[in-house]
Amino acid sequence: MAKKSFNVVVFSKLCKACGICESLCLGKPEKVFTLAPDGKAVVTHPESCVGCRNCELHCPDFCVEVEEKEGEA
Repeated sequence: MAKKSFNVVVFSKLCKACGICESLCLGKPEKVFTLAPDGKAVVTHPESCVGCRNCELHCPDFCVEVEEKEGEA
């Protein structure tokens, strides 16, 4: 069975730089997010996303979106 892949998007205009997404990320081998100098989340390793959606479910401003890539098995 092939590994599933996910698209991860951060809507930076909505992000208030709380860091919750980065702290809860279970990405392997690296976290999906890093924090920019202004504290906002940036998707730097989308290939590490395991699809747990912790970031999306816990974001207080609904600025993170995780979707399984189409056509992936």
